[in-house]
Amino acid sequence: MDAKSTIAAGKAMLGIEFGSTRIKAVLIDQENKPIAQGSHTWENQLVDGLWTYSIDNIWAGLQDCYAQLRADVQSQYGVELEQLASIGISAMMHGYMAFDKQQQILVPFRTWRNTNTGKAAAELSDLFNFNVPLRWSISHLYQCVLNEEPHVKDIHFLTTLAGYIHWQLTGRRVLGIGDASGMIPIDPETKTYDAGMVEKFDRLVAPKGFGWKLLDILPQVLVAGENAGTLTAEGARRLDVSGHLQAGTPLCPPEGDAGTGMAATNAVKQRTGNVSAGTSSFSMIVLEKNLSKPYKMIDIVTTPDGSPVAMVHCNNCTSEINDWVGLFRQFEELMGIKVDMNELYTRLFQASLDGDADCGGLLSYNYVSGEPVTELEDGRPLFVRAANDKFSLANFMRTQLYAAIGVLKIGNDVLFKEEKVGVDRITGHGGYFKTPGVGQRFLAAALNSPISVMETAGEGGAWGIALLASYLVNKKGAQSLADFLDQQVFAGNTGTEVKPTPEDVAGFDVYIENYKKGLAIEQAAVAYKDAH
Repeated sequence: MDAKSTIAAGKAMLGIEFGSTRIKAVLIDQENKPIAQGSHTWENQLVDGLWTYSIDNIWAGLQDCYAQLRADVQSQYGVELEQLASIGISAMMHGYMAFDKQQQILVPFRTWRNTNTGKAAAELSDLFNFNVPLRWSISHLYQCVLNEEPHVKDIHFLTTLAGYIHWQLTGRRVLGIGDASGMIPIDPETKTYDAGMVEKFDRLVAPKGFGWKLLDILPQVLVAGENAGTLTAEGARRLDVSGHLQAGTPLCPPEGDAGTGMAATNAVKQRTGNVSAGTSSFSMIVLEKNLSKPYKMIDIVTTPDGSPVAMVHCNNCTSEINDWVGLFRQFEELMGIKVDMNELYTRLFQASLDGDADCGGLLSYNYVSGEPVTELEDGRPLFVRAANDKFSLANFMRTQLYAAIGVLKIGNDVLFKEEKVGVDRITGHGGYFKTPGVGQRFLAAALNSPISVMETAGEGGAWGIALLASYLVNKKGAQSLADFLDQQVFAGNTGTEVKPTPEDVAGFDVYIENYKKGLAIEQAAVAYKDAH
């Protein structure tokens, strides 16, 4: 069936993902290939010291994104989007959306970006003997308790952004297990919130006399492939203001962006992983067993089907590279050279391949903002060298590319060297890998592991949640999510693989030891900045 016939027959599947700067919709056919898309650009606002998106902007953004998708369908195929086979909603994980009995939001949506939850996260980490990051929903909730915010007693439902949109479209208060694992820790055996931790939290806040217990206000946890409700008539009108979209479409469990990244890179099976490297970076390694102890730099979340995942999340990645390339662009313009930014990036990235494996002693810190893994609350980008270091363009670019994944290496060294975590395949996606064979080679050296890159990884999280929507209606019997992705989506395509060389691995290890020693320079620079 061609794309036009698929859409007309109501057999296309829709994925929508709310990213930090863009809402994107991807429509896929029965072979799970994208056939239309729409998007909406948006920005968070700092309100009363907290990062947020307003409810009005959430819905205006969703409706504009869907309208752009609908227009794309009409432009390409000349048909109206009236019926869908399935829908999936995804969004940036974590955060805090609390509602009262009248379904009114009690305080503005607090996003994952807020770091005002330090006291709560530290106390809960001790209480649970489990690393609870600042951005998790339970950290936000407990910080509100500690701050004695009056709205807490009125909470009737607490959810994430994906959970909120899904609730409004279906009436169901549910959450995919991957997104739920960013609310409060998940028990991998029961595939729901950890009962012991829930009980500890309830005892902790019992003296406050709230009229709820934790399970009363949290969404029900679902795994990939489970029925998460259907699009109501009201939900259809809220999504498609033109009124053409019909009710009754089934929805898959709403998921977080980490889970959709795993689906989009075929990295949900144990001993697989993926690295997303763009403005920020994170790695996701699917574990065979639990780690021996909690680590502050490693978050434990889950795949969309409930396997434990070790996540290393870094605030900084390619922004500092972009700034330096911008400086080289200014030089070219000064010399009267016509600038092609794609060529400039490609040539500078390729030049780094001629650098020394240890960057000739040069060091770079790409901390545009603070970096929790290395315990820096603020950032100050730095380039550092000694007079006798090997200062060349190749080494300069190589240290910039190493620095972009340096913090990621520090976190993953704990997994691979201390915990002896086994991994068979890691897939990279994001702007860091755009120049073939460069970022991929350096990440292979950093993690001492083969790195694959697939063309489809560029489709992103909206395609990932569309795949989870497809799994809901197209899985064969009891087929697992991993098998569905292997057999029906990727069909043996593992992308282009680059293996680490001993020289590159040894060089990156020397670099990272120098990098860790030099963190004192970064700390001093931050302190100097704070003093002025």
